[in-house]
Amino acid sequence: MEQTQTTNDQYAVIGYPVEHSYSPEIHRIFAQQTGENLSYELLPVEPENFEAAVRKFAATGGKGLNVTVPHKEAAFKLSSELGPEAQRAHAANTLSLLSTNEVRGDNTDGIGLLRDLTQNNHLNLNGKRILILGAGGAARGILPPLLDSDFAELVLANRTVEKANELVELFNAAENLFVCPFNQLGEMGSFDLIVNATSAGLKGESFSFPHSCLGSWSFCYDLAYSAKQTPFVQWARDHGAGNAVQGWGMLIEQAAESFAIWRDVRPDTAPLLQKYANH
Repeated sequence: MEQTQTTNDQYAVIGYPVEHSYSPEIHRIFAQQTGENLSYELLPVEPENFEAAVRKFAATGGKGLNVTVPHKEAAFKLSSELGPEAQRAHAANTLSLLSTNEVRGDNTDGIGLLRDLTQNNHLNLNGKRILILGAGGAARGILPPLLDSDFAELVLANRTVEKANELVELFNAAENLFVCPFNQLGEMGSFDLIVNATSAGLKGESFSFPHSCLGSWSFCYDLAYSAKQTPFVQWARDHGAGNAVQGWGMLIEQAAESFAIWRDVRPDTAPLLQKYANH
């Protein structure tokens, strides 16, 4: 009698906090769609316990981890092998656990954002003025593919310019990349694409940037996502942006890219985009 296989490959999203994550549902749907046998859980881990938790997950049969705030730079440092996007960003959001001590780090954030902007939202970045708000870990993952696009000018704005300058140095960035403190944004004119890579507004405080950054043609993209409208999207719509969307599409596209790295099959993102990306 043929024995039915009951064990499945284990995956998880590791972060702190992580309870809000939609990744388990997304990967469950991808697994159903592709016929892959896997389980996917939430792994809340404080920063000081990150490495130990990854090693333990690998030792108990874990195959891969999605990495979210605040562990992406720690995931990069832990990796013994790196994909090109992770190498460039100095951050990893996807870990493949090859053995207890062998970990490959990839970064699918930038690929996910670019695919959502250009394919799902049909945005052409050629000759555009781009503004990125924030120069922390979220900006680090998305900058490389944006820098590869044929934009006219990219402004990296942050509360302190030191942090933004660190990223410019890290990416050895082009001449048409500029750094600007938040309090001088009013002098920068309007932008075709504005990406919010800050957590501003999500903790209850009001979202306030000069609305001179916006035009009726501006496309505003929040890396954050929520079942309710995010404060950045609300701000953009209140001040007449042409379009303003949350980061659901990026979340789904980067997850599909991670799934493809782990399972060597790319799921169809269309059903999930239809379900979530109209928030």
